[in-house]
Amino acid sequence: MFNISPTISIEEISKFIRSLLNRKALGLDSILNKILKVAALVIAKDLAEVASHYFASGIILKSLKKSITVVLYKEGKKDYSFLGSYRLITLKNTLVKVLEKHVANIISKAVKEHRLLP
Repeated sequence: MFNISPTISIEEISKFIRSLLNRKALGLDSILNKILKVAALVIAKDLAEVASHYFASGIILKSLKKSITVVLYKEGKKDYSFLGSYRLITLKNTLVKVLEKHVANIISKAVKEHRLLP
């Protein structure tokens, strides 16, 4: 059993937002990563509270669970009848990307702490 706190700190959420890449496609919420980084100075506290609420309650809004997957051709392929000739791009809600980074961080720490991988 793991003892995982559902609370995410303002510092953590700010760090995760700063780590987002600027040159990525818009998510379903139409928020550019670059804009979120600028706004984070003002909204980090509120984002941390909302994210902590989601983690504590286990309830995530349906709108945060949605994504769109776009199929793109890989240029220069001779035969487009093969699956390897295409690239999948998933467009997610920008705020979900931040929450996913937090969850990945928790999992990574648990794996290291409990030596779950050889």
